Amino acid sequence: MTGAQTNKISAASARAHTRNIEHTTPLQLSSNTGVYSAKEDHVALLGVHVALAIVGGLLGWAYVATKPPQAKVCGSPGGPPVTSPRVKLSDGRHLAYKETGIPKEEAKHKIIVVHGFDSSKDLNLPVSQELIEEFRIYFLSFDRAGYGESDPHPLRTVKSEAFDIQELADKLQIGSKLSGASLVVPFVNYWWPCFPANLSKEAFKMLLVQDQWVFRVAHYVPWLFNWWVTQKWFPSLSMLTGNMAIFSGPDLEMLKKLAEIPSVGQVDNPLHMFSS
Repeated sequence: MTGAQTNKISAASARAHTRNIEHTTPLQLSSNTGVYSAKEDHVALLGVHVALAIVGGLLGWAYVATKPPQAKVCGSPGGPPVTSPRVKLSDGRHLAYKETGIPKEEAKHKIIVVHGFDSSKDLNLPVSQELIEEFRIYFLSFDRAGYGESDPHPLRTVKSEAFDIQELADKLQIGSKLSGASLVVPFVNYWWPCFPANLSKEAFKMLLVQDQWVFRVAHYVPWLFNWWVTQKWFPSLSMLTGNMAIFSGPDLEMLKKLAEIPSVGQVDNPLHMFSS
């Protein structure tokens, strides 16, 4: 009798114990069962928050690093003063310009000079006064959009540059007839469709490796270009560091002569004459 009662009590106890386990929450179970404890779950959640904060910080840094600085428009509050003559274009922007040589009313030849990268309308052309007077040459140079004292153009393209030149010429009444154009640069757009593909590919391979990467970034991920040319982790555009390896012997000889000519209104850097 006693044994039977003992067995009965044991069975009841077992059933009660089973019910207690069924009503136990997973967070109350030991981690040995494969379920996180409340403390471990809190630590894991904290780790997720830290990871998200780090990722958010990196994304914020990347956004700031890849975004070009806000342009300071000449003549605007807090911006540089306007010291050069300017014309107002049809879209409201201003284009600064400079006239040299023979007065346009008396000139036989009128040349519009388009400056290159890291330069301005104040670049110095190595043309003697005797030659200018002999051929009666009038020069018109201007600050491209976003350069010097010209207003920036957020959507500037090669086509918009051409329209700027056309409108500038019309405003100054220098005539509408175009006799020709000349391009003297160390770099070009190696993806221009008008260039034979094999020629572009061959010319691209002749660039320094660091310059090849600059052009790849500019072509494939242009939003990263500002960061690429301003970062200090690895080499960027060779011209920015004064690397002369891209120039041939005759080029270097010409650059040496140009360096001896004072250039008004810009840093004495002969590379300005050959930038694109």
